[in-house]
Amino acid sequence: MKKVYANATEALDGILRDGMLIAAGGFGLCGIPELLLQAIKESGVKDLTFASNNAGVDDFGIGILLQTRQVNKMISSYVGENAEFMRQYLSGELELEFTPQGTLAERMRAGGAGIPGFYTKTGVGTVIAEGKEHKEFNGETYILEEGIFADLAIVKAWKADDTGNLVFRKTARNFNVPAATCGKICVAEVEEIVPRGSLDPDCIHLPGIYVHRVIQGQHEKRIEQRTTRKKEEA
Repeated sequence: MKKVYANATEALDGILRDGMLIAAGGFGLCGIPELLLQAIKESGVKDLTFASNNAGVDDFGIGILLQTRQVNKMISSYVGENAEFMRQYLSGELELEFTPQGTLAERMRAGGAGIPGFYTKTGVGTVIAEGKEHKEFNGETYILEEGIFADLAIVKAWKADDTGNLVFRKTARNFNVPAATCGKICVAEVEEIVPRGSLDPDCIHLPGIYVHRVIQGQHEKRIEQRTTRKKEEA
């Protein structure tokens, strides 16, 4: 089965539709599927729900879809760094399902494993627990969290082969693996596509069985907040 596509638009052809739940990998601006997000913006699909650790910044990452009002709900653990995200949420234009970071990662992992729900202590006694089932185990209270089963997963990796085996680099591994597994369809963008058999099996972070389509492209690799010392101090 062909998995390598020429560009992001081709890779998403026939997949996108209004009202989709999309799981997006990345941590801050590291390892985000920027080419696929741009293609989603250009497609014009709307009423999207995104499950993602964060929403990028105002003009990068998922932030570009917030600017065009193509997203109506975010399932996120972090809402900083994006003024438009905060503005839309505070004004009631954007629905937010605020989820603790570890819980969000586990909800994605659970979906990828076919697990519909799990109990966790995280969030007990806070607004996170409101409206959720509570249950006691060994005298401790837990809340029920549901697994995330996304219509589409978009991720960004360092390397891939033509069968879709993926290798992530450092921080980019955060959230990309669980996001990829919880999608009915997973599309990955990578920096390099290498010959089949050249990846060390022990170094593959995500087996190709989870990945349906792959593209190779150039990436900007922005830094959210660059912090440096003055030259005289260094």
